[in-house]
Amino acid sequence: MQFAMIGLGRMGANMVRRLVKSGHEAVVYDRSADAVQALRKDGAKGVSSIADLVRALDTPRTICIMVPAAYVDSTVGELEALLASGDTIIDGGNSHYHDDIARAKRLEPKGIHYVDMGTSGGVWGLERGYCLMIGGESDVVKRLDPLFKALAPGLGNVPRTPGRERLGGTAELGYLHCGASGAGHFVKMVHNGIEYGLMAAYGEGLNILKHANIGKGKHEVDAETTPLRNPEHYQFDFNLADVTEVWRRGSVVASWLLDLTAQAFASSPNLENFSGRVSDSGEGRWTVTAANDEAVPAHVLTAALFERFASRGEDDFQNRVLSAMRFGFGGHVEKK
Repeated sequence: MQFAMIGLGRMGANMVRRLVKSGHEAVVYDRSADAVQALRKDGAKGVSSIADLVRALDTPRTICIMVPAAYVDSTVGELEALLASGDTIIDGGNSHYHDDIARAKRLEPKGIHYVDMGTSGGVWGLERGYCLMIGGESDVVKRLDPLFKALAPGLGNVPRTPGRERLGGTAELGYLHCGASGAGHFVKMVHNGIEYGLMAAYGEGLNILKHANIGKGKHEVDAETTPLRNPEHYQFDFNLADVTEVWRRGSVVASWLLDLTAQAFASSPNLENFSGRVSDSGEGRWTVTAANDEAVPAHVLTAALFERFASRGEDDFQNRVLSAMRFGFGGHVEKK
């Protein structure tokens, strides 16, 4: 199939490469001329504007957007003025599903189709394929199936789920039409909320292992320090590179996230290249909001989200408040 890609960052560019390798014809645009030139070398047709991109496509056109969520509306707006009935816009980024519903409704009177495509795979997607969670009109999604199938991992060497052969569908190939507009990004939103929780659990557990030698150190004895009752119980010097590696082999907590963690420890046992400031791109917040709207408890996902806020110093003022109260009621002076 012929398709276009707007946004040639870490994921967009590799998605184009994967599709071109599968025999599809690509027209690409990015604000960075260097990014466009790099894709030309890999077989794509590069253009210098969105208008040129639209003109380079046969009708009905299929255009995928892989840009930050803050730029999707302006990009869709520019495309809306250039496209015709029967054309399709695919948003493969991390838009809020509310925006997908609104965009699809706005474009519908013009006959322009809108597909939201939650995409997971990161920088490894070129090699491993991308897990796709898709929302939109059934007939449009079905027409675009060759693109989704090429982007997805396929069966690969993952064992089939027992009984799956009776169920059919594309899920075991790594892509799924989840429902109407917004459904794809809703599923991807919750996927990322779960990701926050999994990452936090690994981080907390490994931190406990990291400090399991606390009994070997000297500890201050004063009113501001909780005494360690049994130092002899904390005399372990764990090699976290080895621990994460052994967990990868047959453990129930094995996962791709653990694979990446083991790789990080193998390269840097103390993770010196990282400061511990953890960003969040929105999906975790939206997941917690949805849980609140649905009156569904999400203790782990909420705590994981708040931990990211704390990692960026957003808890500094509330900790000052605590310190001020301790000083007020007990004369406790902050330790240096």
